[in-house]
Amino acid sequence: MTRTDDDRLDLLSHVLLPVANEEDAAATAGVLEPYDPERVTALHVVEKGGGVPDKTPVEQSEELAAESYAAVRAVFPDAREHTAYGRDVAATIADAVDEVGASAVVYRSRGGNRLMQFLSGDVSVKLATNATVPVIALPREGSAE
Repeated sequence: MTRTDDDRLDLLSHVLLPVANEEDAAATAGVLEPYDPERVTALHVVEKGGGVPDKTPVEQSEELAAESYAAVRAVFPDAREHTAYGRDVAATIADAVDEVGASAVVYRSRGGNRLMQFLSGDVSVKLATNATVPVIALPREGSAE
């Protein structure tokens, strides 16, 4: 099947951009910018403990989200924001796709060695294999990968 520019526009009509913190948000938005998505919704997932104390207090997590959204808006001034709460980051991102009506999830891998990926459950793999919309992995700046 031959793809056209119209297919690209549909894919990038409304991207969901998961961001972890201000630095990650700025870097990811910067790498996404040349692809010129029509609409961007920045997503910050607040990881909940599920019976154990949360990793960070809610107020601190919400402040981190606000800083992340500001960094995305420095590149995409009209970006929307969506804060989601959950134990499983990949599942929470997948739920957010439906909540905001995204056409694709666009992210930049945060890297880490194989052991860290294994211990964290590798969100990238879970997201790519369980997503209901295309998942686009952006290149890491300065990466030859």
